[in-house]
Amino acid sequence: MTATFWIIIAGAVVTYLTRVGGHLVLSRFERIHPRVEAGLNAVPAAVLTTLVAPAATTGGVAEWAALAVAGFVALRGNLIVMVASGAAVLILLRNTL
Repeated sequence: MTATFWIIIAGAVVTYLTRVGGHLVLSRFERIHPRVEAGLNAVPAAVLTTLVAPAATTGGVAEWAALAVAGFVALRGNLIVMVASGAAVLILLRNTL
């Protein structure tokens, strides 16, 4: 077995443990403070920002076009359609430009 395989397995185990750990910690509380809940609700947007920001600041035409299409689709469609359309535009433009 290669090192890549073990890295993938280790990443999966660590991801699983962090998810279970967070659930175990939060399950001990009867009520979650509104500020904690607001912070947890902001996590997906923060993660998305960390994924999109490098492409937005250092990307070329293909990245900018994919971000524009994904942003427009996000206003009209759901998440999976947004991701698929942005990825399709990025793949198409990277292979043609």
